[in-house]
Amino acid sequence: MIKREDKNVLRKRRHLRVRKRVSGTAERPRLNVFRSLKHIYAQIIDDETGTTLVAASSLDDAVGEGKKSCGNKESARQVGELIARKALEKGISEVVFDRGGYLYHGRIRELAEGAREAGLKF
Repeated sequence: MIKREDKNVLRKRRHLRVRKRVSGTAERPRLNVFRSLKHIYAQIIDDETGTTLVAASSLDDAVGEGKKSCGNKESARQVGELIARKALEKGISEVVFDRGGYLYHGRIRELAEGAREAGLKF
């Protein structure tokens, strides 16, 4: 049986492997996703300057308001829509998707689809 700590080490190793090839520029910043057991976080990052341009998470009032749990697919989709709205307000329409070493299913997929539906291209 694989322990949770070991799974996270393997995820970080996968993430580093992907990060060798994926980086965000000023024209196409990187949409990074982090998932915990209770919440999901997304950032749009310009790797050339090392700055976070836009951030959203299930901790934001627009997402977690009146909910019992924020670690589900519904909240992930709302975080995707929220980060897309914030990005479009700042003039960012295209990004490179960085799934953070997670499999592309479940909450990660819902966040990506929510961002696409709200107008973000990747």
